[in-house]
Amino acid sequence: TQPIAGVVFVLDGVLMGAGDGAYLAWAMLRTLLLMVLPVLALLTLFNYVPLLGNVVAFQDYDVYGAGISGSPFVGFDNFDRIFSDHRFWEVLANTLIIFFTQLVLFFPIPIAIALLINSVMSSRVRAWVQAVVYLPHFFSWVLVITVFQQMLGGAGLIAQWLRQRGYDGFDLMTDPGFFKFLLSAQLVWKDAGWGVIVFLAALAAVNRELYESAAVDGAGRWRRMWHVTLPALRPVIALLLVLRVGSALNLDFEQILLQRDQVGAGASEVLDTYIWWTGINTGDFGYAAAAGIFKGLFCVLMVIAANKVAHMLGEQGVYSRT
Repeated sequence: TQPIAGVVFVLDGVLMGAGDGAYLAWAMLRTLLLMVLPVLALLTLFNYVPLLGNVVAFQDYDVYGAGISGSPFVGFDNFDRIFSDHRFWEVLANTLIIFFTQLVLFFPIPIAIALLINSVMSSRVRAWVQAVVYLPHFFSWVLVITVFQQMLGGAGLIAQWLRQRGYDGFDLMTDPGFFKFLLSAQLVWKDAGWGVIVFLAALAAVNRELYESAAVDGAGRWRRMWHVTLPALRPVIALLLVLRVGSALNLDFEQILLQRDQVGAGASEVLDTYIWWTGINTGDFGYAAAAGIFKGLFCVLMVIAANKVAHMLGEQGVYSRT
């Protein structure tokens, strides 16, 4: 941060001679710029500097020998290996299936919970419900999966309760066909409360006079929600939906890895776990880096496509029309 601070100091001296107006404007921004310097430094160090390591995607990288500087350059051979690997495309398809399942089952739930909490008149009850819904966000995936195992596993509470009454038990934790729905259920329980905060913040900005005017015109609770609340949430919903689609290949690695052996790789293998097992775990870092570049480009294209759809629906999305 020292070079940037030096630039700030030089600009400070230059603008002192540029007039009172320019210097006053700079003085107002100077403190904010200095405050953001540590964040910029961390962002550069941990997000942008590691991008230079993507060069190994074009090398026959030897981590224990030659390193980046001495590994031979192989061009696009690692990408050719990816595109000719039928297992890679199977994993990519499975990743997208799991993502769209989660998108359909998970994304509307924080909106519904936010609308429900916002309709509660008592502020004490509203705060209590929000705290209870938000609490699982702080649980680790190990704890979340353990809770589901104790409830839905073969020796779980529900299966034992059924057996005690003469019914056949079940084990949803090891059912490959149910796995994508299981992941969605775990995600809803853990992170729905986090999404509720965003939508409640958007609802807090809605002009209360709109509700009063709608009530005067004879609109009931459902019509006020449909014609006032949901239109106010549309920009936030569109923005979060675009960002969610942009992370289509970024499923929770830890959540899936912890349950991979229970249902088998055929149902649980996603792009991140496949890169781990075939690339990083075996030392084939060139293959893993090439897969990571493909993943990044794919997500960028998804963001652009989703943002264009948002524009077609009249929303701004991540960026406005040019």
